[in-house]
Parts: sequence; C-alpha cells; structure tokens
Amino acid sequence: MQRPADFKLPHFFNYPPYFTLQPVRETREKQVQLWKELILDYCRSQKMYIISLEEDFQLFSNPKIERSLSYEAKEAFLAALVSEGRAEWIDKGHKKCLILWLRIQDWANYILDFVKETGLEVTTIEDIRSGIETHGTELAGIDRGVLMRALRLLEQKGKAVIFKGTSADDEGVKFSV
Repeated sequence: MQRPADFKLPHFFNYPPYFTLQPVRETREKQVQLWKELILDYCRSQKMYIISLEEDFQLFSNPKIERSLSYEAKEAFLAALVSEGRAEWIDKGHKKCLILWLRIQDWANYILDFVKETGLEVTTIEDIRSGIETHGTELAGIDRGVLMRALRLLEQKGKAVIFKGTSADDEGVKFSV
C-alpha cells in the first residue's frame, strides 16, 4: 500500500526499534506518544476515520526497513488514543477504531465557526459533508457519525436544531449563532 507523497513521515519511522514495543517504561511512553501523534496527523491529512487492526494500514509497516508493527503494538497505540478520548473502539472485540483527530467538542466548535464565517444557518447534513461551501475545509468528507454527534452536542447546548426532511437524505440543521 502506497503512502501519499504529500505526507511527511517523522524520522522515527525509519528507526527499526520503533516498530517493536519497547520494554523500558520511559522508552515505551515516548514511543507510544510518537505513534499517537503520527496516527492522528496521518488520519487528519488523509481524512481517515476508521483503522482496523485486522486490515493493512499504511503506517503500520515500513517496507524500506522491512518492519511491521505487531498486533499487540497496534492495539497498544490505538488503546492509548482511546484512553485520551482521541479514538473509540467501534466494535465489542476492539478490532476497529474510530479516530477522532478532532474531539467531538472540537468538531462542534469548528462547525459553529464555519457557520459564523459562511452565514450558512440552515443546511442539510449532506451539504455539511459534501457541499460546495465545505470544499477545502475539515468538514469536507467528515464521517457522518462524527458529524451527527457534534451536531447533537450543539443541539443540547441550544446552538442548533436537527430536523427531519421527507427522506433520510434531506435531514437538516438550523443553527442559532
């Protein structure tokens, strides 16, 4: 699997020991921190939301140095993201992880800022995800589940009202900013 050319990998990615869970606590803590940052940065740059432990993921191997993360290492790095609220397991077996490169509260704030900047106070859910106004923004292609959670949070705070249209495709939202 080819990594996009526009993403710059950190120096540690070519250092073989970082593909093996380190036994010394201080070294492992640094290793986990570096991998968490790499996973979040990469997923954000590629607008990826789901990582599966059982499927190939570009970052979990480096053919150049002939190294791959073990299942245990992948699980440890994702579990560290989960423990910080930067990811969530989306299945009971902890095989698939939803990556939250922005936390739900941060998504909600981003949406409000976007609405204030664009004046787009009433829109459909799909227009937020793929409308012309969102091209080139973090909202373009946002995971629908993440978007709905952020919108429900705004609704709880009285900043938005989610309404049903005549079909599931035209569900909408009205913002009060």
